[in-house]
Amino acid sequence: MTTQIADKKKSGGIRDLGKMFGGGQSTGRQFGILGALVVIVVLFEILTGGKTLEPVNLINLVNQNVYVLVLAIGMVMVIIAGHIDLSVGSVAAVVGIIVAKSMTDWNLPWPLAIVLGLIIGVIIGAWQGWWVAYVGVPAFIVTLAGMLIFRGLNQLIGNANTIPVPDGFTYIGGGFLPEWGPNTGYNNSTLLLGIIIAVIIAVMEVRTRRKQTKMGSDKAPLWVSVFKVVILDAIVLYFTMLFASGRVGTSFPVAGIILGVLVILYSFITRNTIFGRHIYAVGGNSHAAELSGVKIRRINFFVMMNMSVLAALAGMIAVARSVSSGPQDGLNWELDAIAAVFIGGAAVSGGIGTVAGSIIGGLVIAVLNNGLQLLGVTSDKVQIIKGLVLLIAVGVDVYSKRRGGPSLIGRMFNRDKGQRADAAAEEQPAVVPTGEPAEDSSRSLTS
Repeated sequence: MTTQIADKKKSGGIRDLGKMFGGGQSTGRQFGILGALVVIVVLFEILTGGKTLEPVNLINLVNQNVYVLVLAIGMVMVIIAGHIDLSVGSVAAVVGIIVAKSMTDWNLPWPLAIVLGLIIGVIIGAWQGWWVAYVGVPAFIVTLAGMLIFRGLNQLIGNANTIPVPDGFTYIGGGFLPEWGPNTGYNNSTLLLGIIIAVIIAVMEVRTRRKQTKMGSDKAPLWVSVFKVVILDAIVLYFTMLFASGRVGTSFPVAGIILGVLVILYSFITRNTIFGRHIYAVGGNSHAAELSGVKIRRINFFVMMNMSVLAALAGMIAVARSVSSGPQDGLNWELDAIAAVFIGGAAVSGGIGTVAGSIIGGLVIAVLNNGLQLLGVTSDKVQIIKGLVLLIAVGVDVYSKRRGGPSLIGRMFNRDKGQRADAAAEEQPAVVPTGEPAEDSSRSLTS
């Protein structure tokens, strides 16, 4: 009896820890990738003698990889819907060259040039979305053609030359939060941003617990929530101090602010809106989704169009950072974005994936690139290592699930559940997953 009680308490403690970051399969997958990211950061911090977490390196890391992370946000929605987009690098390049030319040759003010770039992204996305959604051409073929067309247009419009951009425009890609107030030795804007994020994390956890209590749903013990908030806030404040302590004139990048806003916006769309649930439904089983009343053509159209808009934004950020647009812009960007999404836990067949997971996957690639460069590894070897990481991350997970069990990452956070799989199968009816996190699986597609 005593042993059974002890085992029950142990399994209960594991379940409580599992609830710390949600406990669903998708959450477990992205949290496992987050753990891998932490291991990689610590490893490179040791191997580089502390250079990885130096403020200057962190600031450069964000600025150099924002465009991939922006692309990953759109790409995860495309992949969840069961498609792929190979044209994003070329779309970013052609938008970048047009925007640069509009400011340099046509004297268009840079704010209007940004609007022009986004409009071009909408037009390109509508063009590709129409072929995919209403003509029925596979997205792979449509975007492969787009990759060739828009790469050619980039070289045609720019005449294979580099076109500079004005200083005001460079702020979105190379600017930093401004300095103000007393001299504290840190950038006060960055400090304030970090404090606001830490407070928001605590407030959101309190609101979540109140909502769970009101609805009478199962929730983690109070100590789990406190521990979660303390850990997350400690991480946020630590990196806040690092970014705020960079050399004079630098702080947290403006491009990072743009990325943060996009992550919050698209996380809300994919998790808390009807449109987001429909994307998962279409990717999970398009025929069943159509029978349920989901307008799959409309979903496919807007997913492809949204991807091109984000590609346009990524292209403008990259041009702003490099202070010019050239014929080599956007090369292989689509490969990094796709790799980020799959490393972040998305399913090759569609229906599964999260914005947060894709951002973590993109950060894994970014830290790998940065760390290997700090170690003096040549670019050819970096490509080989990145390819192996992608293949292993996806291959091991697919192999594990094919054997009939949960994913490798899922096993890390659900060991006790595996021991009771047979009993659980007898007690609960089988449910076909739609790709959403487990906690959302009971939601209606149309409500």
